[in-house]
Amino acid sequence: MLRGRQSDQQTVDVLLGQARAGRSGVLVVKGEPGIGKTALLAYAEERAPDMGVLHGLGIESEADIPFASLHLLLHHVLERVGALPEPQAAALAGALGLAPTRTDDQFHVGVAVLSLLAELAADRPLLCLVDDAHWLDQASARALRFAAHRLHAEGVVMLFGAREGFDPAALPELRLAGLDDQSAAQVLADVAPTLTGPMRLRIIKESAGNPLALLELPRTAELPTYDQSPLPLPERLRLAYAARIGRLPHDAQTALMVAALVDDGDLNVITAACAELGVEPAVLGAAERSGLVRIAGQHLRFAHPLTRAATFQLSTYDLRLSVHRILAGLLTGQPDRQAWHLAAAATGPDETAARALEEMAERARSRGANVSACAAFERAAELSEDRELKGHRLLSAAVEATEGGELQRAQQLIEAATGLVPDESARTTFPKLRARIAFAQGAPHIAHDLLLKGAADVAGDDRAAAGLMLVEAARNASGLGNAEGLIEAATRLRALDLRPEDDLDLARQAALGTALLLIEGPAAALPIMRELVTRGSQITSEMHSRRINASYFALQTGDFQAAWEIARAAADECRAEGEISKLAVLHITLATSEIFLGRFTDATATASEGLQLTAETGRPSRAGCMQGMLAWIAAVRGDGDRCAELAAASHEHYGANGIVNGLAWAQWAQALLDLGQGRFAKALDRLESAMAGPVRHQFQAVHFAPDLIEAAARLGLPADGPLRRYEAWSAASGLGWAEAVAYRCRALLEPDGERAHEYFRTAVRLHASSERPWEAARTALIYGVRLRRERQKSAARIHLRAALETFQRLDARPWAERARNELRAAGDADLPAAGADAFSTLSPQELQIVRLAAAGRTNKEIGAQLFLSPKTVSYHLYRAFPKLNVTSRAQLAGLDWLRG
Repeated sequence: MLRGRQSDQQTVDVLLGQARAGRSGVLVVKGEPGIGKTALLAYAEERAPDMGVLHGLGIESEADIPFASLHLLLHHVLERVGALPEPQAAALAGALGLAPTRTDDQFHVGVAVLSLLAELAADRPLLCLVDDAHWLDQASARALRFAAHRLHAEGVVMLFGAREGFDPAALPELRLAGLDDQSAAQVLADVAPTLTGPMRLRIIKESAGNPLALLELPRTAELPTYDQSPLPLPERLRLAYAARIGRLPHDAQTALMVAALVDDGDLNVITAACAELGVEPAVLGAAERSGLVRIAGQHLRFAHPLTRAATFQLSTYDLRLSVHRILAGLLTGQPDRQAWHLAAAATGPDETAARALEEMAERARSRGANVSACAAFERAAELSEDRELKGHRLLSAAVEATEGGELQRAQQLIEAATGLVPDESARTTFPKLRARIAFAQGAPHIAHDLLLKGAADVAGDDRAAAGLMLVEAARNASGLGNAEGLIEAATRLRALDLRPEDDLDLARQAALGTALLLIEGPAAALPIMRELVTRGSQITSEMHSRRINASYFALQTGDFQAAWEIARAAADECRAEGEISKLAVLHITLATSEIFLGRFTDATATASEGLQLTAETGRPSRAGCMQGMLAWIAAVRGDGDRCAELAAASHEHYGANGIVNGLAWAQWAQALLDLGQGRFAKALDRLESAMAGPVRHQFQAVHFAPDLIEAAARLGLPADGPLRRYEAWSAASGLGWAEAVAYRCRALLEPDGERAHEYFRTAVRLHASSERPWEAARTALIYGVRLRRERQKSAARIHLRAALETFQRLDARPWAERARNELRAAGDADLPAAGADAFSTLSPQELQIVRLAAAGRTNKEIGAQLFLSPKTVSYHLYRAFPKLNVTSRAQLAGLDWLRG
């Protein structure tokens, strides 16, 4: 019976009840050792006799074996893996060592875990218990957290028990505190009814409400005397376990030690190891009777993690070495576990163990388990006698630590490898690693300098390595809005004698084209960029990074349809292949294209999913851009609070990493909000301030120039500089819509009335065949206002009504309201009613789902594409149907706007 946990038990009961009703829930139960986390998880299992149950466990000694904990959780249900979509089944089988690894994307396994949990919950509600989550190997933790974030309508409850050190990654938490004195007294009355007087009060006081202390301290052979100074609680618990273990027969203690080192509790392995030590496994019965372990079937579990820890600490060094050697010989079919036992048995340099660890690290790397690979490489280095081998293994560990986000550890490993790695390898590898670390730590300018210096050091010996560093330096500088750094990197890159076999032509041209835009302007740069778009769109499907670059340069040239098509094709392939890590950057291009194509609701869905992916994949550097784009859309819709919130978040990301793209969107968004609500002076101040900072070198600066010109014109101020910049880009782009906007800008600033009208008429004519409804509506509104003020009301109404219809379709509320007011002033009383259409009432995720459903995809296919369970897809469809006034999937296919 749990004492003093009524509120915590109620929280668990609510989650279980929701699961029975088809809703999923996740909870991370956190607290100090012995506080009752395991007991609360056991309570959940006791309250769920009608549910399927999966047991997972983090094991300290297996924290560096990739997917060890995930295998422990799922090994009883692996026969259901075949029901998953084929790429997911392959990813999970590869992660668990059941099949060759087909992708190194570390998050695809999480999608597979989600699908498997949903598959199991289709039979009956599912309870997934993961205790000691602070000891999960990083690969398992990442997969489980990814799945937990996407649970919604499957009927799954996932409970984690964890101490400090487990990153909940924004999952709901429940922190357990110590029991109050009354509840503590009840616990003591249950376990030690004869304990009374001062000793009873002392235990209550010194336990600080820790339930495990209340259970264990009365069982010690000799309690401390009343006047003895108190020991720290963990030491008291260790002494309590020491007393209990010490009362076991010697052979039982030895068998318990073997069990402590058999991490997965496999009773067959435990008994085989005991036999080699001359110990009958039956002696484990004494440990089971004492309550230290539980044996069920072919599996042994320690009653509490501290039992395992105390057993290990009380054993002798010689015994531990012997057991590790024996287990290494027994686990030939489990090479990862065998490698760690070989390493643990080593007492000095041991190349056999080092090579086994190196092979394990390579397997971990291929499965995206970078932290596990780092640990294996590092331990292999410790066991290496050869200095060069040690250096290469330390360097490999540093690479994996960097990939896994353990930046301080990576720095330490680089320093340890310095002097051990041959000079040539050090000169090509160290600068790139140090630069990546600096960039990730929020010091991008240091990263840029490191890459430039590194390239200079190796240029004479390795052109390709120098070229790669300079390309990376150019990319970093571009992302930072550092024009001088970009030009310097590109200039050095041009001077390198790179050859076709270096395979850097596309990257080199990209860097040079970007620099040329700054040096000579769009007329020189845009033709190079268009060539890169053409070449990139023809690249084979597996080369996603090059297609990402092609879509990026399509944005730079203003060919938003091409950018969208290239990015969409690459994104679809990444989804199908499980390359989740690349999706966030593709979502930037997709959402940007959708904004410029006037598909604001689609852009909201894309950027929202991208923002979720940045959080789930641990890539916060992309988040600022997603937030900036969402702020821009909020500005268009007149949602000032939402715009301010998102813009502030984007500014915060810029402050942390210096990446300018998100800042450009955020600054533009705030100015656009002011412009839409008639605050022209404020809009002008914001845009001029943006142009005085690093944003002036971003492509958004080209596209907010017309807004700056409009704000200035409204205030009767000149804007010749912005007009010249925009006209230069428009002329170089050769795009009709860009020419139309240029004519609108000229009209706004033209003092001659007749010439201004001519410019407006030309702009309207050019817009008629363009793909920019937002800009066309802006031109129609401005021209209509001018015509009305000149008392040409009949002509004004034509343009104002066109603007109103487009703004309403785009859900651009303040702009629609301005058009409506102008129409009234122009004498048009028959105005279309304001209000949101069905399209805009859908949530971003609902829109994605109904689009796919309208295209004929099944719930399972939709779930596989959006990394959701089929039940969650069904839930969102159930909510979307009434909003669309439909009752079946067949009716969705008849909604033309869903296929846009």
